[in-house]
Amino acid sequence: MNQSANVRLEGVVKRHGTFTALHGVDLEIRPGEFFALLGPSGSGKTTTLRILAGLEPVNAGRVLMDGADVTNTQPGERDVAMVFQSYALYPHMTVAGNIGFPLRMVGRPQAEIDGAVREAADKVDIGHLLDRRPGQLSGGQQQRCALARAIVRHPRLFLLDEPLSNLDAKLRLETRAELRKLQRSLGVTAVYVTHDQEEAMTVADRMAIFMEGRIVQTGTPKEVFMKPATVTVAGFIGTPPMNLLPGSLAGGEVLVAGARLPVQGAAGGAARDVTLGVRPGDIRIAAQGIPAQVELIEDYGDSTVVDLDVQGQRVKMRSGARPGVTEGEAVFLSFEPEAAHLFDRASGLRIQ
Repeated sequence: MNQSANVRLEGVVKRHGTFTALHGVDLEIRPGEFFALLGPSGSGKTTTLRILAGLEPVNAGRVLMDGADVTNTQPGERDVAMVFQSYALYPHMTVAGNIGFPLRMVGRPQAEIDGAVREAADKVDIGHLLDRRPGQLSGGQQQRCALARAIVRHPRLFLLDEPLSNLDAKLRLETRAELRKLQRSLGVTAVYVTHDQEEAMTVADRMAIFMEGRIVQTGTPKEVFMKPATVTVAGFIGTPPMNLLPGSLAGGEVLVAGARLPVQGAAGGAARDVTLGVRPGDIRIAAQGIPAQVELIEDYGDSTVVDLDVQGQRVKMRSGARPGVTEGEAVFLSFEPEAAHLFDRASGLRIQ
């Protein structure tokens, strides 16, 4: 079996007419890594995936696979398999026909194809469906058929474009875990595009966050969650995402909505306008602190999310126990000094 690929993008620029979809993207993906490209719609992640596949030319920069420049190589010469959101199965062919299609295209003997199809189908648990047509399969089964067709060639690089977005919530969770196990067992490098940050956080070894055609942060899910590099990343990652409030920083304290609260590592330096970020799970009701009003209490059984109003801004607090507050009540909010994330108000960049 082929080894997994090391992939590098160097200064990749992509324009569609006057619109720049990618502004000089640099990225390295290590062999055998499950790497997620995460960002809102239109941020450039699918364009990046299509460039890796060879489906889109670049306007500037290079694409390297295992050190070889493949910027101008055709998709068929790249040893890459792609799974699309739509599965793209041939309706007139059986499941076996669909899975074996890439091998027939390169002229492998039928006996070899039959064995490879059986092996790939068994890996994704659809060995019993080989005689059916795609129209006779559920969404989850179609998705597995598309995966089997991708792995049948033993590609070095596995590209997945929102492959779970057409599945219902329960099936998405199950398939997500299976996909991760499949990638591990194949030892293949996988690049996974999603706008669902929970999905990226749970499957990826590392991830790149795209915003408006640029990579704004790269790291492990934990690094990105614990230390978002910009205020936009902070507001994008986490369920619910981080609360962001305008404040000013002076002498190791942040002033927010008239309340002064200590923050860790912020002593010294001139006073400056900041955005204070606090995760919903780090906020608590206190005897003093930021004045707020309880708007809504959402009970999820194992946790509760409280929506609060702070000077016209929505703040969310999440706690395991049901907090002893009622809708409409006036309260004070606080947090541990080390739970504060500070961002420069003008640049949006994290203050270390």
